[in-house]
Amino acid sequence: MNGLVFHIVSGDAFFSGGCLVVAGLAGPLSSTPVVRRGSLLAVVIGLVLVAASSTPLPYWCYGLLASTMLLWLVALRVPRWQKKAVGAAAVAWLAAMAVEVPYHVAPKLKPVSARAMTVVGDSVTAGIGSDQDFPTWPEILRREENVHIQDLSRMGETTASALKRLREHPVEHPLVVVEIGGNDLLGSTGTAKFARDLDALLQAVCAADRQVIMFELPLPPLHHEWGRIQRDAARKYDVKLLPRREFLSVLAGGGATLDSIHLSEAGQQAMSRRGWEVVGPVMVERSVTGGRTSEFR
Repeated sequence: MNGLVFHIVSGDAFFSGGCLVVAGLAGPLSSTPVVRRGSLLAVVIGLVLVAASSTPLPYWCYGLLASTMLLWLVALRVPRWQKKAVGAAAVAWLAAMAVEVPYHVAPKLKPVSARAMTVVGDSVTAGIGSDQDFPTWPEILRREENVHIQDLSRMGETTASALKRLREHPVEHPLVVVEIGGNDLLGSTGTAKFARDLDALLQAVCAADRQVIMFELPLPPLHHEWGRIQRDAARKYDVKLLPRREFLSVLAGGGATLDSIHLSEAGQQAMSRRGWEVVGPVMVERSVTGGRTSEFR
């Protein structure tokens, strides 16, 4: 995967873009024409990167950024306002980046009572059907890490079809991994329907004695609302979000995909390793003694 594409789709471009904007804000205060032009170029490039990153900040946060940038533009023609406008805009951008930082840190899970988990997913998890002659990442974890897995992933699954499947096959385990939404994003599902379906799905899988972790969707440019829907639903149901750069880093690995989306054998192995790094530390360990299996931490 191209480095620039990874930088944008992972959401990292929000921070590089924000830093460029902050660096360029004070440029108009300079008496040097080259500095002024360069700073304006930095601001423009920064804003383009931020927009392309599809970072789903809260509406109030984007409103604050827009209002302070508008004040900054007006202040370009009113010298006595410039220092205050630069300060206000810089503070707003730094605050926005501070708001976004937690979503780029892998979540911490609590220890679970069994070496078992349920997986809800689409073809990224389930594979491409009968044509696939290698194991999926849940199968790898079952085989190599001795994890009991209820695999509810299916090729072509959308959030709505996953919800229907969950109603037929309720969650059995105290830990649930949700990898869903890609077919909604790339298909004909609108954001309003996706929001309703995701809310209903999380309501179905969440319970007081259960932990749920959900993959954030890697978002194409200008698809902020999809990420905002995921974050709002995760907040509502206390679901942990795995940053989209984690998922994307698997897709970006050499030879990790068959068609830039579906995982190859190497990609399934990479996904199993990344998944185990997240869930492994909270799993009980199993040992076999005298023909009996025991579990301990």
